[in-house]
Parts: sequence; structure tokens; C-alpha cells
Amino acid sequence: MAELPQELFANPIYHALITKQSHLGVSVGAAYRYLADVAPFAAVVEPTKTALQQLHSLLTEGESVWVMEEDCPSIAELLFEERLECLQMVLPAEVLPPAPAMEIVYLSDADAPEMVALTTLAFPGFFRRRTCEMGSYYGIRSEGELVAMGGERLMLDGYSEISGVCTHPAHRGKGYAANIIWHLVRDHQRAGIVSWLHVSSMNHPAIELYRRMGFTVAHHVVLHRIRRKN
Repeated sequence: MAELPQELFANPIYHALITKQSHLGVSVGAAYRYLADVAPFAAVVEPTKTALQQLHSLLTEGESVWVMEEDCPSIAELLFEERLECLQMVLPAEVLPPAPAMEIVYLSDADAPEMVALTTLAFPGFFRRRTCEMGSYYGIRSEGELVAMGGERLMLDGYSEISGVCTHPAHRGKGYAANIIWHLVRDHQRAGIVSWLHVSSMNHPAIELYRRMGFTVAHHVVLHRIRRKN
């Protein structure tokens, strides 16, 4: 049974930004963030007022980011706007993906505008122009149009997060999302990497899909959307 070590996955944004994805972020003191055109995520080493003030210095006026902390102190310069409860799910190594069932294409930086447009239908604001630089992305096209996609987001040593999985509303119910996830899982298993993902605890259809595929719940986590006031 695959596990997600608590010391890494209580704050995976931080661990990704100090290791495999440090080239995609910036930091001040104990605060870290992805570049604004990469991803709307930030992290602090510990949720102290000093660290949050350092995070404030990394944001532009009115900009918001998501941080993964259960309890954060309040400071005058930052507004806590939203709380999102999520599950971290992991695919056990003994779960073997089925054989490929449809044509899946690799997506490059040149496809970024299409990827942003498609993901905006499902989760506006999370996928940015350079999000595709965080990992490998794949898609399914119908008559040349990108109608489904998915790829990798947070990257840790030995663990790759599957993210950005979405299907155009006109093409749902065809198994596209599952086939793209299995494609990523095959890549991961060939490389000896554990596949994992985040999903909103309220997104019951997605949770049910992941459970059917063999994913299990590893941890419950909380994301807070924080906005710089001035």
C-alpha cells in the first residue's frame, strides 16, 4: 500500500518549491511562492506572523494565493478570503493501469492557450500560462480541438501529483479523464514514482472516479486563499 509521508504532505507546496520546482518560484525568508504565471500557490515554513509578513512582500496589491495551513494567525496586511478542504489521494503500487484505450497526445508550451481555456471551464484561475512547465501534460483532441487534458503539478522526490484533469462539457461521459490519468500513472510506474492528487472534499463525482480507479485517501488538508490588501 502506497503512503504519503506526513512530513512531506502536510506542506507539499513548500517542499516542491525548495527542491524539484525551485526554478519556478521565488522566496523571502520563510515564505515561498510560485511565479504568478505558473501557479497560485504559496507556502511558509511555519505559519507565524513573521512568515506571513514575508509572504505579503511577495504579493502584488490585490493578488491572492492559496496556502496549505490548518491554522494561520491574522495580520493586518492579508485578508483570509476562502477555506477549501481537500483530500490527498494516492494510488497503491499494486494497482496496475489497463492497456491504452484511445489516442492521447503530448501537450507542449505551444498548447498553453488551449489548456488555459479548457481548465477555465472547470476551475477558473488555477491553471496559468506556464503551469504546463510544472510537469508533463497530455490531452485528447476531437476534430483538432482539445477536449480533455491532465498532467503533473506539485513534484516531490518520488511523488508526482496528477492535476489539471478536465473534460469539455460536450465530451464528458466518454472515459477521457480516466484514460489520461492512466496514461500518467503508466509514466509514473515506469519511473518508480508514486501517483497522488488533491481533490476538493465536496467534489463527490471526482472522488468516486478516483476510488473506482484504486486511489485511496491518505490525508485531509486545508487550503486558505489569502489576498494582499495593500
